Amino acid sequence: MSDSTKILSRELVMNSIAMSFKKLIPTLLAKNPVIFVTAIGTLLSLLATLSEPTLFNIQITLWLSFTVLFANFSEALAEGRGKAQAESLKKGKENLKAKLFDLKTRKETMIEASELKKGDFVICSAGDIIPMDGEVIEGVASVDESAITGESAPVIRESGGDRTGVTGGTSVKSDWLVIRITSNRGETFVDKMIHLIEGAKRQKTPNEIALSLVLSGLSIILLCVVVSLKFYGEYSAKEGGSSINLSIPILVSLLICLIPTTIGGLLSAIGISGMNRLIKSNVIAKSGRAVEAAGDISVLLLDKTGTITHGNRRAHELIVSEGTQPHELAKAALLSSMSDETAEGRSIVELCYKISNAYSLPDKKSMYFIPFTAETRMSGVDIDQGDGKVISVRKGAVDSIVQFAESKGISYPATLKHHVQRISEQGGTPLLVMNGEKILGVIYLKDIVKQGIKEKFADLRKLGIKTIMITGDNQLTAASIAAEAGVDDFIAEATPEDKLKKIREEQEKGNLVAMTGDGTNDAPALAQADVGVAMNSGTQAAKEAGNMVDLDSDPTKLLNVVEVGKQLLITRGSLTTFSFVNDIAKYFAILPAVFAGIYAAEANGVGPLSTLNIMGLASPQSAILSAVIFNALIIVALTPLALRGVKFRKLSTDQLLLRNVLIYGLGGVVTPFIGIKLIDMIISLLNLA
Repeated sequence: MSDSTKILSRELVMNSIAMSFKKLIPTLLAKNPVIFVTAIGTLLSLLATLSEPTLFNIQITLWLSFTVLFANFSEALAEGRGKAQAESLKKGKENLKAKLFDLKTRKETMIEASELKKGDFVICSAGDIIPMDGEVIEGVASVDESAITGESAPVIRESGGDRTGVTGGTSVKSDWLVIRITSNRGETFVDKMIHLIEGAKRQKTPNEIALSLVLSGLSIILLCVVVSLKFYGEYSAKEGGSSINLSIPILVSLLICLIPTTIGGLLSAIGISGMNRLIKSNVIAKSGRAVEAAGDISVLLLDKTGTITHGNRRAHELIVSEGTQPHELAKAALLSSMSDETAEGRSIVELCYKISNAYSLPDKKSMYFIPFTAETRMSGVDIDQGDGKVISVRKGAVDSIVQFAESKGISYPATLKHHVQRISEQGGTPLLVMNGEKILGVIYLKDIVKQGIKEKFADLRKLGIKTIMITGDNQLTAASIAAEAGVDDFIAEATPEDKLKKIREEQEKGNLVAMTGDGTNDAPALAQADVGVAMNSGTQAAKEAGNMVDLDSDPTKLLNVVEVGKQLLITRGSLTTFSFVNDIAKYFAILPAVFAGIYAAEANGVGPLSTLNIMGLASPQSAILSAVIFNALIIVALTPLALRGVKFRKLSTDQLLLRNVLIYGLGGVVTPFIGIKLIDMIISLLNLA
């Protein structure tokens, strides 16, 4: 993390201080009703202090002003944490050139990147910066996306398939790409990312709006209470033959200490920081609503490949047929995989060399390699023996090899059928290997479940989240992987329509659903899901359909998204609880101080309400000032927690509720009693009241 994004970096703090004063504009303050009421009260206190500038009134006004400014400061601090990344992205867009490409004539024209529009074609070669968002229509190249993702390792982008999406500002490291521009100026992913990171104009989420309404309603009720207390207090004092001081600064102090200023001052910071924590994980949320929804997710739909498993099946074991030596099978498997450039083919070569690195291979001049294709589902080599005899060594899918072998008059050993069935039932992929004389054995390709994924699913289960694996594999394979990964349910042989149908079924049950996707065929499901995380490497359609984009294109990031969402909700709930209950101590501080003289029978003016002064505060003025100071300082103390978030713990909802009630409920009751008493002792020691 750069210095500019640390909570208390010098530059960030100075900018936030300046912004806290700019946010004093009434139209901006009005967006936060609690702080707006606090600001109006501070203004009234200031006017009263100007007419009666006592030390007590001056101190009250200064601390009330500090409360408003620091509430603004905490929001500005939250907003500022993403500004450095936004500025970096803006610089990356400056002075970019583009090579406009004519598909018919194949000619290039150098233009300013800002002149490009949706539908144009550009060509980018090694060393070029991709000028704007687009989709690859020709070529294959490695692309450095570190400017966006922070990940230094280049990724492959190619035409066709689901990894066609490229982002403006990234650079081509090798080869070339022809790209169709998919956005106009100001509409690119980087433009949207800058807008989202800067965050100040973000819309409030429904829960945040609801909480704001509750806080506003409570503030209005307490305002009416405080106003009525002035008339009640003066009437009671007159009837009881005693005196009472209900000046504007004292009434404002009472109001500000009783309304929920703590959560009111931190609410915006909590929401903005939730989005910032996602940005730190290289996930961009298109709205705060999406982050909040992630915290309420009850069903997770996850693709098997790349999410639950590593995505590339690897050679796990070689199983020989009767009458075949292991070395003979390994050599044939090696020869037949030398032209197979797939990840599976490379893993077979690796396994064969682990078995032995002393193979006597034929002269390459006598070998004609047969590459793997989707049509034949085989790869291999034809070896010319020199006397007109050619040995065909093949490796591939069971049905393809059996068909090829039968065309050569070679039978399929019955003993291998059992192994093939067993491998399929275990979720693996069996490949047969043959030479010109017989089928030698089976290669067991295993879909490797990611380490630790089962424990993650167990943690999600504790939180009440159901996990559903989606795969195109058959029922047997899907069941085996599901059991190994520990998911709650699975959908085998799934189509895009199946995904959409399942999401709708779960939503009809009242569940909030999250899923990931990267292809055009995932777009309907991503749009339907409550939280749709699109891969940045995927198609433009997928990125537009989802309400989040993962810059690292890591499908497992969905688990992190859920944790960030839950942390946001937990943080807001915890600090709201703390804010409400810490008012209890202020009642015992201010009310006895203000009304202690009412109905006083003794000459010293101490009435029966003074028994409520359970903290033993030194004087009425000291009690009021102590409560106001504590009210201001508690916002300062809780700001780092609001920005960082309450630590997420993998506990059930009931356990989380009990834990947070004990910490932030009980802590919110006890802490103010201690804090106000300590401040009162300091004030008395310094003779400030």
